[in-house]
Amino acid sequence: EDVPSQTFDNKDYFCGKETFPVYESIFTEEGETIRKIAIEIEKPPQIEIHVWTIRKGILHHFYVEKLSKREFEGLPYFKLITRTTLSQWKIFSEGEAQISQMCESRVCRTELEDLVKVLYLEKSEKGHC
Repeated sequence: EDVPSQTFDNKDYFCGKETFPVYESIFTEEGETIRKIAIEIEKPPQIEIHVWTIRKGILHHFYVEKLSKREFEGLPYFKLITRTTLSQWKIFSEGEAQISQMCESRVCRTELEDLVKVLYLEKSEKGHC
C-alpha cells in the first residue's frame, strides 16, 4: 500500500506558522561520529549548522556555524529530514546548550536522539490549532 509521504514544499504551514527545512548529515571515522543538524532560514537567507562530535557516546565537541545557501549547496551528505517552526528550533537550541554541558562527562546517546525528535512536527487535524 502507498504510504502518504510528508511533502517538503516551501509553502508548508503548520497551524499558520511557517516551517523551515531541516537537514542532517552523519558520518563516522576512526571511532568518532560527527552529526550535523542544519536549518535553512529565510531572513537573513542562511544555513545554521549545529555540529556535534561524539566519541564513544560522549559529546566531545559542539559548535554552530553559519553558511550562505550557496556554500551549503556545495556540501555533500546532507539530506532533508523534516520541516520545523522557529519556535521548535528555539527549543532544540536551548536543549542543545543544556545537553552540551551535561554530556561532557557521560554517555548521552538517548538525550541527543530525543533532542532531534523535538524538530519533527505532528500534523494536527484541521481545526485543532
